[in-house]
Amino acid sequence: MINHFIKIAQELSVASKQVTATVSLLDEGATVPFISRYRKELTGSLDEVQITAIRDRIQQLRDLDKRREAILKSLTDLGKLTPELQKQIDEAETMVTLEDIYLPYRPKRKTRATAAREKGLQPLADLVIVQTKVDLQAEANKYVDAEKGVNTPEEALAGARDIIAETISEHAEIRAQLRELFIEKGSFQAKVVPGKEESGIKYKDYFDWTEPVKTAPSHRVLAMRRGEKEEILYLDILPPEDEAIALLDRTFVTANNSSSDQVRLAIADGYKRLLKPSMETEARLLTKKRADEEAIRVFAENARQLLLAAPLGQKRVMAIDPGFRTGCKVVCLDEQGKLLEYTAVFPHTGAGQAREAEKTVKHLFETYKVEAIAIGNGTAGRETELFVRNLQLPGVTIVMVNESGASIYSASEVAREEFPDKDVTVRGAVSIGRRLMDPLAELVKIDPKSIGVGQYQHDVDQNKLQTSLDDTVISCVNAVGVELNTASKQVLAYVSGLGPQLAQNIVEYRNQNGAFKRREQLKKVPRLGDKAFEQAAGFLRIQGSDNPLEASGVHPERYSLVEQMAKDSNASIRDLMTNEKLRKSIPLQKYASDKVGLPTLNDIMAELAKPGRDPREQFEAFSFTEGVNEVKDLKVGMKLPGIVTNITNFGAFVDIGVHQDGLVHLSQITNRYIKDPNEVLKVHQQVEVTVTEVDVNRKRISLSMKENEPKNNNGTARKPLPSTQQNRGKKEPETDMQSKLAALKAKFK
Repeated sequence: MINHFIKIAQELSVASKQVTATVSLLDEGATVPFISRYRKELTGSLDEVQITAIRDRIQQLRDLDKRREAILKSLTDLGKLTPELQKQIDEAETMVTLEDIYLPYRPKRKTRATAAREKGLQPLADLVIVQTKVDLQAEANKYVDAEKGVNTPEEALAGARDIIAETISEHAEIRAQLRELFIEKGSFQAKVVPGKEESGIKYKDYFDWTEPVKTAPSHRVLAMRRGEKEEILYLDILPPEDEAIALLDRTFVTANNSSSDQVRLAIADGYKRLLKPSMETEARLLTKKRADEEAIRVFAENARQLLLAAPLGQKRVMAIDPGFRTGCKVVCLDEQGKLLEYTAVFPHTGAGQAREAEKTVKHLFETYKVEAIAIGNGTAGRETELFVRNLQLPGVTIVMVNESGASIYSASEVAREEFPDKDVTVRGAVSIGRRLMDPLAELVKIDPKSIGVGQYQHDVDQNKLQTSLDDTVISCVNAVGVELNTASKQVLAYVSGLGPQLAQNIVEYRNQNGAFKRREQLKKVPRLGDKAFEQAAGFLRIQGSDNPLEASGVHPERYSLVEQMAKDSNASIRDLMTNEKLRKSIPLQKYASDKVGLPTLNDIMAELAKPGRDPREQFEAFSFTEGVNEVKDLKVGMKLPGIVTNITNFGAFVDIGVHQDGLVHLSQITNRYIKDPNEVLKVHQQVEVTVTEVDVNRKRISLSMKENEPKNNNGTARKPLPSTQQNRGKKEPETDMQSKLAALKAKFK
């Protein structure tokens, strides 16, 4: 195992002792957020990205070891294991290499080669492959045996060629070289299935498309594969066949005689029948894997940015789920998101009902002292926004809220449990309001795949997608911290060390015994043991406790240390929190020990300065351009405000208030060259765009930001900077963590 630690350390450019300590903590059940935040001395201050990379890589290597052991056992049982073969297997560093070595020995169904061996033709094949100068016809005649099914010398030679073809196709080194050839020099070729031109119009770009495998971006790979799955496209990978055959000839043709001619025939057959289909399948799998990884990375980063969107905070909110014929569902929520009242209004179905809707909304506004109004951005969203704004309600913030996933929530078990006697429309409106108040707390209640970011989420590896999104949600929840006495069980489930069952137990204990006053009380929760407490406590907050540390990110295991600091300074803990001069006077080195170093001490001081600080930005209201409500209202050259809703490798999608997001292509984001839109943009960012093209029939809107400097959420100009500079001084969760993780994982390859 020590070799694995050294290997990972070299790949990630860290010390092997850091890897050893990290793996040990992971094996003990510690979570990534906990290790990153509270075990910096042990890991040498590795961040979440590095710890996640170590976790994933050690699992890869352990899986490789398990497969290696299984193969060695199989070869031993077959009596095929030799010292040379064992050395090859022991030195194999990837699963592909391991499987290539094992391929000739793997039990297989009956093939043309196995049939030839059963006819006793292996010696003839061995003679032919050596390519010595012999009377091949005479040699083949020796194997003619009607009882075995070999009737002529030509049949004997055909059987020998079958054996040679299979032997060549199972040659590990040749497979590796051909695999690289397919990836490096192969091409995707997509063509429309005849007769599917009309029904497959959305794949029009790929009706006659050729692109190098090596450079095909993930979104196009996934799009072509989806078109093939829907039987709109034919999709092939075309290799440079001349180079492939030439490689095989150079390797296996060693003379120029009748035996060599037989080898050439075997090569042609083996390539066409065995190697080419196998390599194309592997190339498909490899390109799919790469496309999945990139799509998942983009999806997870978008989800992170959406989850960490600025919260409105604890305000009295009216939320409206808009609709035309069926009306608008209106709910009023208190500062904690509790449902106070709900009704339906019909502002878009006639003057009489519009006047009644106006009276109802104004009455609710005054009755519940509404401070903000959240309006879903679905059907009738812009029309409802205009209706509300025309009411000129004093001192209220009106915000369009992305309602993606609200319908998923409203029909979910979570929603039924929260509101068993309310219909789905009321639940959906509540979700819209709560999403404005605290996006993170509300979005964790639904499947991350349903929150409206990413592309092709249903086409990628679902297990890997779920793992990545779970990591993202866990990271976000623990970065922000969770109020123990008000958090839902869905939020609590993502806290380090907890999970669904302990979260449920915490809520039940809270309901039965009242609010928690100290974190230490968590140990009274059924099944919440010392390990879970250690992992979770630092990420849970208790506002209003008599110990101010309970509302901070200081872990209970360090309370005594802070108390000692306060005692030595002749001050209280509250004094340390409110007096910057007092904090700066503390000699941190004095409190350092084998278990507590300067990284932890600096974290403690940062928490004392801003206890329980929220890493999210401040909320800023936003509104779309009045009078631009539908695609038909758009004109080329219009400059419009918008909200970034989704970021992909090829650009960013922006909501400009017309029920159809527009695309800002990568080349149109800024005047300078960028590789990744995340260098300049993030999900939920406010931007100004120019309309460059409108295709009403295909519902496509092209936008440009080149003449419009990207803006922060407060409307100030945002200078495009590389992501490393962009995030300097911010907490880790606000960086492009998925990009960093992808870069680290690339070293594994």
